[in-house]
Amino acid sequence: RVVAGQMDLRTAIQETQCALNLVLNNKFNEALELLKPWYRDSMYHALGYSSILVMKAAMTFEHQDIQVAMATIKDALNTCQNICLVYLSTEEIHAELCYAECLLQKATLTFVQDENMISFIKGGIKIRTSYQIYKECQNMLNANQDQAASSDSFTQFEGGVKLGIGSFNLMLSLLPQRILRLLEFIGFSGNRNFGLSQLMEGSANHSLRSILSALTLLFYHTYVSLILGTGEGDLVEAEALLEPYQQKYPKVRLTPGRYEECLAAQNEWLQIHHLCYWELMWCHSYRQQWQQAYTYADLLCKESRWSKAIYVYQKAAILSMMTAEEVKQTGEDLVQLFRKVEGLKQRLAGKSIPTEKFAIRKSRRYNAAEPVSLVLPALEMMYVWNGFSIVGKRPDCTEALLVTIETAEAHLKNNPSPSEYHPDDCCLLQMLKGLCLKHLGRLLQAELCFTQVLSSERQIRYDHYLVPFSLYELGLLYKQQGDIAKATSYIENAKSNYKDYSMESRLHFRIHAALNSLRGTPVSTP
Repeated sequence: RVVAGQMDLRTAIQETQCALNLVLNNKFNEALELLKPWYRDSMYHALGYSSILVMKAAMTFEHQDIQVAMATIKDALNTCQNICLVYLSTEEIHAELCYAECLLQKATLTFVQDENMISFIKGGIKIRTSYQIYKECQNMLNANQDQAASSDSFTQFEGGVKLGIGSFNLMLSLLPQRILRLLEFIGFSGNRNFGLSQLMEGSANHSLRSILSALTLLFYHTYVSLILGTGEGDLVEAEALLEPYQQKYPKVRLTPGRYEECLAAQNEWLQIHHLCYWELMWCHSYRQQWQQAYTYADLLCKESRWSKAIYVYQKAAILSMMTAEEVKQTGEDLVQLFRKVEGLKQRLAGKSIPTEKFAIRKSRRYNAAEPVSLVLPALEMMYVWNGFSIVGKRPDCTEALLVTIETAEAHLKNNPSPSEYHPDDCCLLQMLKGLCLKHLGRLLQAELCFTQVLSSERQIRYDHYLVPFSLYELGLLYKQQGDIAKATSYIENAKSNYKDYSMESRLHFRIHAALNSLRGTPVSTP
């Protein structure tokens, strides 16, 4: 066996940088081959090798891939621990940093490997330990700032600390206050502005992890702020972050919207195609190109293991937007698709997935001997994923959606024998209509739509989520009008006076982001 000392730190970082370059140019197998000979002896080779396998496991959700990744992560942790025991100074602090990164990845795998509460607790303990190590590394960094300009290895260490501390602060700052208070009790803290600044500095320090800091910021601005926030991500900053990397990684397809090119860029890991299928499905849905959207939803159902329940529900929802003749041409049985959803649910870290629970509850309408059709389920799911914040930037698409909603509204109004779901369906259409009107600048009409949902609260039998979500949307509308006090009042009402409804946790994430936006988040170093 090769002695660890024969691979010096500088060379290890350089080789890992080469492997990262290969990954970002879609040459995953080449990257693994480069790292494999040293992954049991060099901390950076171990970190890189295990990271790629963890990424693969997270994409495939295959049991064998998860087992291989878990075994490799354990080896990587042992490698880092051995170096911590043998070396001092530079090697030791880098080993601590790599150990924290590996531990975080192991925690992620723990969540998906076993579906029970014990795994959830174990994963949480690993995350806390990783966070504490990052804090220790931050203290080392602050105590040795005089080395920053003269030492390349210190620059590499600094880049890793900023990536870790920045990511933790940013992600923790997204959590609703009631969760954050509990986490602060056991030693966590999160500050959004500090997290963003750390990641910005990390992306600019020309280290191995610079691109990872940039990608974390990109993910935050384009996805996290949309799904878990109010959709106010800084797209200009996101595009500026990508600029330095476009020539270095020509095959990575970093530019937003180039999904077809991404599909053609690589075939080693087909799971990356699934990410593109998901985005293309929504791009066509925003334009109401339902047949094209169905094509990608069908591919996801057939190929991806991430969430079969969501994929099947999404496909059925899209088919619901098509004519009977168009559905017939696909050969699909719409009712049977909805009935399949409940049997496909899964658990993550011992807990049901909220979006799956929502889809299952909605699809139960079709279990009856005489199913009652859902009303515009694809647009309802569009709202669940905060898609109206995206489509709202295109007035032509928003107007087209409004026409679709008003057509459904007229059909519902003229129904001679309304079902028990009639009040719920009417309120859903009012909320969706209000969203379109808000994005079109017709604020008074939008306010009337949201208020109509609130006044119908006692008539709603199943979709109780519509009331707190409408309160939240009214709050955002008043914010848009500049009435901060009224906006805060409505959003606080949604936060404090409603519970046990569908997608509650998702709304609390959005409420947390909205309230921070209304009152301003204080900047302080944690």
